[in-house]
Amino acid sequence: MAKRVIVVGAGIIGSSVAWHLAKAGAEVTVLDAAEPGGIATRNSWAWINASWGNPEPYFRLRLRSMQEWRRLDREVPGLSVDWCGGLLWDLPPDKLEHYAVEHGSWGYGVRRVGRTEVLKHEPNIKKPPDFALHVAEEGKVEPLEAALALIRGAEGLGARVLRDCHVKWLEEEDGRVVGVAIDDGVLHTDEVVIAAGAGATALLASIGISIELDTPPGLLVSSKPMGEVLRGLVMTPELHVRQTGEGRLIAGADFSGSPHVDDVEGAAATLYGQVQEIVAGSENVAMNFHTLGYRPTPADGFPMIGRPLNREGLYLAVMHSGITLAPAVGLFACNELLEGKRDNVISPYHPDRLVKASD
Repeated sequence: MAKRVIVVGAGIIGSSVAWHLAKAGAEVTVLDAAEPGGIATRNSWAWINASWGNPEPYFRLRLRSMQEWRRLDREVPGLSVDWCGGLLWDLPPDKLEHYAVEHGSWGYGVRRVGRTEVLKHEPNIKKPPDFALHVAEEGKVEPLEAALALIRGAEGLGARVLRDCHVKWLEEEDGRVVGVAIDDGVLHTDEVVIAAGAGATALLASIGISIELDTPPGLLVSSKPMGEVLRGLVMTPELHVRQTGEGRLIAGADFSGSPHVDDVEGAAATLYGQVQEIVAGSENVAMNFHTLGYRPTPADGFPMIGRPLNREGLYLAVMHSGITLAPAVGLFACNELLEGKRDNVISPYHPDRLVKASD
């Protein structure tokens, strides 16, 4: 008999878990409480990378997931990954050099480039740096479209998706999670996967589990559509900016360490003004809209993947960098839930380091 699995959350992580489970033959039900495609996912800048700031074990996980993105790109109808490459100079030169040496020794395709080559990659950068790094293997997706493609793919494989379905609490019997309570009653299942981002905190609290999860804000601004002015991902000291398939410039800035942003409208206007100072061709194109998203981020910055407190019937998959990690996490969660096999590359990221039983 096929194992029954409820996946709570239909963002990029939940949709990947659902697709992998359905492909492997599980009986999958996805519960989507918010807008299709999740909340954090649609507010992502959507950079697929294993870039600077990562210790080697986390780099290996991210690099593996970049490879899994290529597999998904072949297997999932309607999914489109743009392996456009990333151009980066958002660190001081000495730290850029350290990153190039370190990640290059780990097998990442980091290349040092000067002003002339910067302009070959991105001719519309107004003030190109004397020293930058380029990684040809980095890519981007349109995050909402990617999540929806995975959900449609899961449905095509037999998964059931319940939209506008709010989970009220987790249902337990004899210490095992056996289902979820929704407005219409309790849905029983063999396994519950929590991929609900920031919503994981309240759901776990319903069975006496607390987790250390932060939600730092991130601001994105989007221009009106224009002709091509950027070819790839551009990471400057002021902001990160890329161009979407429909021609919008989308730029991001984070406010790590700040619980909120006091003047979102002003911050958005300032950020878009910086875009116009950096990218030639954007000066006469107005900002179209902005979003402020709160990104589910475990307290130590690394993913939580696995069974919290070894609770039977329960699996947790919550992280920032969900765009990069989604394909690998979906695959690994599927293998662990259906076959009991846990991949060594996620061994450092068991939830229990940030989980405890509530008082």
